[in-house]
Amino acid sequence: MSSIKIFEEKKVRSQYDAEKEIWYFSIVDIVGILTDQPTVERARNYWKVLKNRLLKEGSQTVTNCNQLKMAAEDGRQRLTDVASAETLLRLAQ
Repeated sequence: MSSIKIFEEKKVRSQYDAEKEIWYFSIVDIVGILTDQPTVERARNYWKVLKNRLLKEGSQTVTNCNQLKMAAEDGRQRLTDVASAETLLRLAQ
């Protein structure tokens, strides 16, 4: 089951894993909101740079991120980095 959540008047793509009983949220959408990025491309680039820095530091948080197919702005299903609420809170720290 996928869904769109609204946070600070902006859309956040999400998907529920019924087997694990966990919601997954698009990291790019969350990063875009928290860093006040003007476009999806800027949010995607910000996440890309942050992800590379965290990987170089050996951060376990990035390894907890998954990829799921979610609807992109163009309506097509594309692989998107996603994380649970717990992992998102760790990334925000």
